[in-house]
Amino acid sequence: MPSPAALPRPLLGDPHLLAALRARDFGVVFAAANRAGLSYNRIAEACSMKAERVSQVARGASEVKTLDAIERISDGLRIPGVLMGLAARPWEGTDHPAHPHAQDGVDPMKRRDLLRGALAAGLTSAALATLDHTRHAFDEQLTGSAVDLDYVETAAEQYSYGYRGQDPAALLGDLVTDFDTLLPLFAQPQPVAVRARLARAAGQLAGMAAVVLHDLGSRREARAWFHTAARAAAESGDRGLYAWVLAREAMTPLNFGAPQAAADLAEQARHAAGRAPTASAALAACVAGRAYALTGNRSMARDALADADRLMGCLDATSSADTWFGHCEQKHHVHLSHALTVLGETSLARESQDRALQLSAPTSTMTRALLRIDAATCLHHQGDTEQACRATAAVLRELPAAYRTGLTVTRARNLYRAVAPQHRSEPAARDLLESLPR
Repeated sequence: MPSPAALPRPLLGDPHLLAALRARDFGVVFAAANRAGLSYNRIAEACSMKAERVSQVARGASEVKTLDAIERISDGLRIPGVLMGLAARPWEGTDHPAHPHAQDGVDPMKRRDLLRGALAAGLTSAALATLDHTRHAFDEQLTGSAVDLDYVETAAEQYSYGYRGQDPAALLGDLVTDFDTLLPLFAQPQPVAVRARLARAAGQLAGMAAVVLHDLGSRREARAWFHTAARAAAESGDRGLYAWVLAREAMTPLNFGAPQAAADLAEQARHAAGRAPTASAALAACVAGRAYALTGNRSMARDALADADRLMGCLDATSSADTWFGHCEQKHHVHLSHALTVLGETSLARESQDRALQLSAPTSTMTRALLRIDAATCLHHQGDTEQACRATAAVLRELPAAYRTGLTVTRARNLYRAVAPQHRSEPAARDLLESLPR
């Protein structure tokens, strides 16, 4: 009978390791155990496995699938069965933590490292399980302080300046880690004003996490995080933030093939924002204009875009700041570029594309790529499909791998689908198809 090698108790309260256990991602589990001081040889001995096999699993080169092996890992590392969807193990007693939301004794830096590690390989099933666990844990507390609220609010403001050249997955890891630090605050009674500040910061962090997930092409997870952000924003009483969340959520169906659903959400955002000139009202009008353009409702699209222009002209300095929560001139023209391109108004679209590119920082990798794809689509509308395909293929090839996914690929694929079937065998169209990720 092999002697067990129990995981350090604090690890069994870590939400990110718990997410890996639920997903039965033993690469994350073995790597965490190793960092905590257990050698691969010791893990192998405790779990009746070969050391080479443990090492392969920890590196992601192999997986554990069989129920027998999973039970041996549970017994060998003294992991309660409930954490992996198993029945209680014979050795389990009352001194073993089994609640998946336990937080006591967990080093916040270790949670951050585990979350970043889970996201390092992209949006894998384990990474998505980690994100989903954090969001669900917050949802449970929301229906109902150990962290510096001022720090969280400052962090939210810093994140609002966007990617600034950062890898989207890395930014997502940081956002969700700071979001996670709010949980202890929601678990204890707070004065009404403090609770409102907490909810507002949570709505901002969850909303920005949803934006990054949207940009990475993870639609379902983006919608779930937008839902949490909307609940937090509603609890905070910040109508502007609530309208912003709805408008940004509308961009998920807008960019991934459901424009009518996007128009409905955008109208909800416009209603929540009201007629006053605010950043969220201007954003909601822009998104509505784009959605109506995609549905072919030219009249409604033009009316929404005219309203967006009206609002943009009245914004104060704070509302027109270049942040995710502001509606700056550059962002305004990015929205106009897409709407006018879809409407086939290529001259006006090019004016917005040129202005947006002038105002975009060199580090605005994704925004600049989308503007160039819009410009290529205008070429297609003008009859130069060959050059449109070549230009879009060039954009994709120049993009760093972290950005060659999600929204940029969707927009490029839409252009390819607009190519007449009889022309798809031509070299330029084939070149575009080959540049699209499989």
